[in-house]
Amino acid sequence: MRHDEMIGKVQALAQLPDRGSAERATHAVLRTLGERLPAGLAGHLAAQLTPELAAPVRAATASAAADGRPSGIGERFGLPVFAGRIAGRAGTDEDAALREAAAVLEVLDAALAPELMTKVGEELPSDIRELLPSGRSTEDTGGTGDNGPG
Repeated sequence: MRHDEMIGKVQALAQLPDRGSAERATHAVLRTLGERLPAGLAGHLAAQLTPELAAPVRAATASAAADGRPSGIGERFGLPVFAGRIAGRAGTDEDAALREAAAVLEVLDAALAPELMTKVGEELPSDIRELLPSGRSTEDTGGTGDNGPG
């Protein structure tokens, strides 16, 4: 899926007023998702995105490496921290951040390989996994994603 198409779909799904808002929301969600996922999985995610959308995911993994965090695990945080980070980055409140995250995840689900989205879902704690499209959020992924602090 092309960059403009993905941003347009996020704008429509999240009912955002303009493309700039959709771009900010998408980048905020992808950066935060990149922080939550192990570096290898985040790299696979970035590889299936356009360069513009891969950049925030790669920035998250680069930041983790610079901070000396192990690459095999992502940061452990739950929905409150996830929503707070997205809200701060997108310049919105947490309720809007959750709507925007759900929209971005739905667009990603349509754009990326199903196997990759299954792996992403497996790494997310159940509270964040609820933001995935209904078919994925109800799957019993048996994943390792824990809620952790937050």
